[in-house]
Amino acid sequence: MTEIKLTHYSHGGGCGCKIAPALLSEILGQVSLTHAFPDLLVGTETSDDAAVYRLNAEQAIVATTDFFMPIVDDPYDFGRIAATNALSDVYAMGGRPILALAVVGMPVDKLPVEVIRRILEGGSSVCSAAGIPIAGGHSIDAPEPIYGLVALGVVHPQRVKRNDQAQPGDRLILGKGLGVGIMSAALKKGRLDAAGYRQMVASTTQLNTPGAALAEMPGVHALTDVTGFGLLGHLLEICRGSRLGAELEWNRLPILPGVEALAQAGFAPGAADRNWASYGQAVRLPADWPEWRRKLLCDPQTSGGLLVACAPEAVDEVMALFAREGFGYAAEIGALMAGEVSVRVV
Repeated sequence: MTEIKLTHYSHGGGCGCKIAPALLSEILGQVSLTHAFPDLLVGTETSDDAAVYRLNAEQAIVATTDFFMPIVDDPYDFGRIAATNALSDVYAMGGRPILALAVVGMPVDKLPVEVIRRILEGGSSVCSAAGIPIAGGHSIDAPEPIYGLVALGVVHPQRVKRNDQAQPGDRLILGKGLGVGIMSAALKKGRLDAAGYRQMVASTTQLNTPGAALAEMPGVHALTDVTGFGLLGHLLEICRGSRLGAELEWNRLPILPGVEALAQAGFAPGAADRNWASYGQAVRLPADWPEWRRKLLCDPQTSGGLLVACAPEAVDEVMALFAREGFGYAAEIGALMAGEVSVRVV
């Protein structure tokens, strides 16, 4: 199995596989996916992380699916990363996962059975850590390896954390360090060292468990996770949904060790440029901003951190929660304000 390099079997990897925001919007067009269902609390209207359907006054179901092609060569690590990423969308709505279904597409004529089995074992290990079963799923023979989950969770209908409820004056807190896409680009070219690989896997396999506790905090107004559209893309979703502007403070952004050097050396996934082409017109950068910094802000994060919009008086409580649950890179990174729907970087 050590001779199998999963990334050689796919044209992209991780959340960098996502269709660019502008193209996705064009594809969906005016298609109505939700219609009028009064118990559908969250649908497609604000590009939120998962659907939420109210069952009764006390319970709502959180439903999402996420899958992608390998971001790493190790099959067990690939399974772990994909499963962690899929469950993140439940946590990002303030929910608690209850079960998952596996989504499996594999080139069975190219990959040994034991490699495919290790991918599934990796995903199962993450679900076990989250306290949920993989209760079924679906598999196909596919030209490229694909793995992920359908994830289901529960949340109180009044505690759902949408991405469009931020308020003027809210502070922004990011739960994980940035740079996973840049690290994956370096990995594919054999330029990510062992310490960098361990850091990348540690970040992408850390479950975003604070989401459920954030749902209990009245001072938390909006919540999402940072994945394939990069920090700027997912922050802009909050801005558009809440009709607010945002200011990001570059010097406060948490960046994973070694990422700045890799970015300055030119390592970046193609999705970073596709992301910028999709939403760059809504971003205000300082004059003479280095290209590598722009790409880092657009870098697709696989299994990235929670992005929290909370009242200023709730910042200490949110930061303490992240600290208790082992999120050492959590940081306050900016603020939201009334005005033009855009992001200004200072």
